[in-house]
Amino acid sequence: MNRLSRVAPWLAFPRETRHQPVRVLVHSDTDALRSLVARDRVSNVFVDSLVNQHRSAVPAIPGAHMLGYFEDDGARLAAACWVGSNVVPVEADAQQAAAFARWMAAHWQPHASIFGPAEATLSMVATLKDAGITAQEVRANQPLLAITGEPLVDADPALCVSDSGQFGEILVAAAAMFEEEVGYSPFLGGEANYRRRVAWLISHGYSFSHNEPRGEVIFKADLGAVTQHATQVQGVWMNPRYRGQGLSAGYMAGVVKLAQLHAPVTSLYVNDYNTRARALYERVGFEQMGTFATVLF
Repeated sequence: MNRLSRVAPWLAFPRETRHQPVRVLVHSDTDALRSLVARDRVSNVFVDSLVNQHRSAVPAIPGAHMLGYFEDDGARLAAACWVGSNVVPVEADAQQAAAFARWMAAHWQPHASIFGPAEATLSMVATLKDAGITAQEVRANQPLLAITGEPLVDADPALCVSDSGQFGEILVAAAAMFEEEVGYSPFLGGEANYRRRVAWLISHGYSFSHNEPRGEVIFKADLGAVTQHATQVQGVWMNPRYRGQGLSAGYMAGVVKLAQLHAPVTSLYVNDYNTRARALYERVGFEQMGTFATVLF
């Protein structure tokens, strides 16, 4: 036996016992995670809503994890990251986000997207690329917008909370919106899962719409994340037959009014190149408060 082989086991021991900054959070980390999320209730509304829903740092969703990045020899939770069908960093800088991405690469499973504050999201996709995991599309500049108080235009009173009897029409509109946004049908990932998601939004009062008398959807929007502090609007869609008629501002003002029944701050993020949508949101009263990025796989 050579000298190196005799000493190697002792050389490895400190590496195995030394604190690792990233680990999966457990129930006892819940209070620390809540404090972390509370630093920015709007940017972190997605994860905030999940923690409230699960009432724990441990997800109830099979296969999902909440990661934590710890500093001060493991005593302080400095950043977090939701890892499920989507990946969402929380209060992470570029270095912390890269560490989350290395954990993901070592435990790789398919993800639909990474989204969140741009610095962390772009750091994660760069680290994954170095590990040989490439994205289909990177949307690097998505202004994060928010509004508090009354919208600057009158709300269209025709917009209302969707009801279960509209499920079929809302599902068709939701699928059309998804395909326009990402370029493929949401049913490719499992029609049953998407149907459940749309039904869940309707049953919780998080789907808003205006339909023609015969049922076809004219306009729809959802609250993709809801807490007592903030909501995040997603799934905004106007029926192509009604576009260009000046209806969008009134509908979006209606979305704000309905969202404010749940929380005082209404937020959303939008692609920087979508100048028409950005002008619409500004007209309604949204203001930029940060920058998100989205990575599609």
